[in-house]
Amino acid sequence: MFSERVLCAGFGGQGVMSIGQLLAYAGMIEDRQVTWIPSYGPEMRGGTAYCSVVISDHEVGSPIVTTNADSAIIMNLPSLHKFESSVKPGGNILLNSSLIDCKVKRSDLNAHYVAAGELANHCGNQQAANIVILGAYMALAAPVCFDSIIQSLPKVFGKKSEKFMALNREALHLGAEAILGPPKLLAAA
Repeated sequence: MFSERVLCAGFGGQGVMSIGQLLAYAGMIEDRQVTWIPSYGPEMRGGTAYCSVVISDHEVGSPIVTTNADSAIIMNLPSLHKFESSVKPGGNILLNSSLIDCKVKRSDLNAHYVAAGELANHCGNQQAANIVILGAYMALAAPVCFDSIIQSLPKVFGKKSEKFMALNREALHLGAEAILGPPKLLAAA
């Protein structure tokens, strides 16, 4: 049976809630059991923000992920300090290395450093850093299909998602490539 518990954390305005919502909607598209629990600091934009998401093939017993997370997506340094201890041994932690210049302290985690800001700039929009790191997470954990994430974009971003569909696809793929490497070109037969 499949179950993935993930924390997404950063400061308000980095799109961590959108990452969680995209994962939750994608899980619903795939008929999975999902929960998405947001938490905001004193300010929505600029303050601490995080969410927990559970995607499962069976009923979710507890929707809150404060310990024993399978994965954590960390967008800023204060969130790394707060949530590094929340990931279970052997779990994945993805860091936005565009803003976090230190390494994970724990040696029992699979740490992945993704230059989400630089890759988002490559797509033409710095605000796509959250989509880049989501693509990296998708390549690692595969909690849902990439197509389900694409289908979820209009649910999270509304009509404006159509205007940015190509950019979001590119951001997802660049994030995946940051983990898996560029796709191999098939030799002509």
